[in-house]
Amino acid sequence: MEFMKQFINKSTYTVFFAVIIAGVFMLASCTTTKDAVSPVEGEAPLTTECVRVSGGDIQGIISDDGTVEIYAGIPFAAPPVGDLRWKEPEDVIPWEGIYKADHFPPMAMQTQNSAFFNFLMNLYTHQDTSRTYKAAMSEDCLYLNVWKPVGAEKMEEKLPVLVYIHGGSLMSGQNWHEHFDGEALSKQGIIVVTLAYRLGVFGYFADEALAAESPHGTTGNYGLLDQIKGLEWVQENIASFGGDAGNVTIAGESAGSSSVNALCASPLAKGLFRRAIAESSSIVQETPPHTFRTMEAALEMGEDIKKEFKATSIEEMRAIPAEKLIKTDYANNSMTVDGYALPDTPYQIYKNGQNNEEALLNGFNKREGFGFAFFTHVTKGNIADLLRPSFKDRTEEFLEKHPVKSNKEAKALYTDIFSVVCFTYPHDCWTAFMREQGRPVWEYYFSRENGSVGTNHSGEIIYAYHNVPENDRYSERDYELEEIMSSYWLNFIKTGNPNGSDSKGKPLPEWEESSECGGLVMELGDQCLMREDPFSYAYEYLE
Repeated sequence: MEFMKQFINKSTYTVFFAVIIAGVFMLASCTTTKDAVSPVEGEAPLTTECVRVSGGDIQGIISDDGTVEIYAGIPFAAPPVGDLRWKEPEDVIPWEGIYKADHFPPMAMQTQNSAFFNFLMNLYTHQDTSRTYKAAMSEDCLYLNVWKPVGAEKMEEKLPVLVYIHGGSLMSGQNWHEHFDGEALSKQGIIVVTLAYRLGVFGYFADEALAAESPHGTTGNYGLLDQIKGLEWVQENIASFGGDAGNVTIAGESAGSSSVNALCASPLAKGLFRRAIAESSSIVQETPPHTFRTMEAALEMGEDIKKEFKATSIEEMRAIPAEKLIKTDYANNSMTVDGYALPDTPYQIYKNGQNNEEALLNGFNKREGFGFAFFTHVTKGNIADLLRPSFKDRTEEFLEKHPVKSNKEAKALYTDIFSVVCFTYPHDCWTAFMREQGRPVWEYYFSRENGSVGTNHSGEIIYAYHNVPENDRYSERDYELEEIMSSYWLNFIKTGNPNGSDSKGKPLPEWEESSECGGLVMELGDQCLMREDPFSYAYEYLE
């Protein structure tokens, strides 16, 4: 956990580029709106037939090319506001008439960046515009989105389902970012669902009084409970869209991946899905590096937050406006053992073989730690001190075997070890648990230096979900890799094995299951082949 003190809530690499460009571009160049955001570009899209779900009838819209039906902003629980703030999610409130599911919902409460920062973020990621920054924000946030092939409900065979959980350090993000938009994958014969959940102080605040009033004695995991509620909604309703409730795969990146790991460990999620895809985060270690904490730490922060707002009771805390509460100085970005959603640590649950996923596809990127470690001052003189929280009394031994000759080499090594501690080794541990349990697991290493985020944290998403932009910043290889990766993901979602053919019938490079290849990983980049984990040289020093 000490290593994670280098984390910055906003991705550091975006801040870095913002600083560089800030003197060049003027604030007048950027604007944002708070209008409801449509999933399609056309101004008057065709509408779908009505679908009956929990709560009532809904009507969605059809994609611009007429192949996919989109149902945006479907409520899956009661609004967690007023007396329902910091309570387990309750059943959706029924509505009368037809619910128009034609615009994405408000994003969950979170600290928002300025218009200028968002403009610079778009410049860095080479997005001319982005729907990500345009929508409203609300404490009433428990909505999901569904993409389905047109006519799927009339097919004789029900379709596999992907449920995606967005990242953002459990403090930010929304369930309709362009990078994991579900339209492209839905065209390939699956149904895509993206969930929202409470974030930050609304999702992970803990207090003994809240546990006392809960019928399950729970506190501190409200965001995780929202995700479970969303999966229950999928089980109850996905057949109405033509989906197979018995063939659900959950997926997520970053904090979404940590959430997937927690869902795999939660007894409440048992039977709600079959398989898991996890990208760039895990909490399965005995002491997870991030997005997990002890209940003692959660309760202590809860007390600090009450003091911050001069509140002496939960009633007073619930009376604080959401817009004021979100400005807390404390980062509520961790799940905990609450005795309900998580009766024990994920490490112990996996050790006991009680985890839920029957198969796993997981992995990490080449430069996961770059953004997070960018501003850390690293030299030959202080590298040992920076590594000691992780390597402890083996630090000098490690540096003897991996010496640095310059400050530049020291910074490069530190960045790699940051990646190891926070991202790559946690996935190695997850893979090892699955192998020991005799469950199939495939692990990847993403190494493609693409035209947007590169191989940094989240760089793989546009490839895996078939959303590489069509512009001159991407080459033929990028689109080839997009086809390969999204086909691996689709095959896994459909069958539990990533191998097979791509959407054009071309055989994919063989991705060997971990137990059969001695723990090798599939490199996904300029080439796609099995290789040793490039970070494994450091793992023994963490054990």
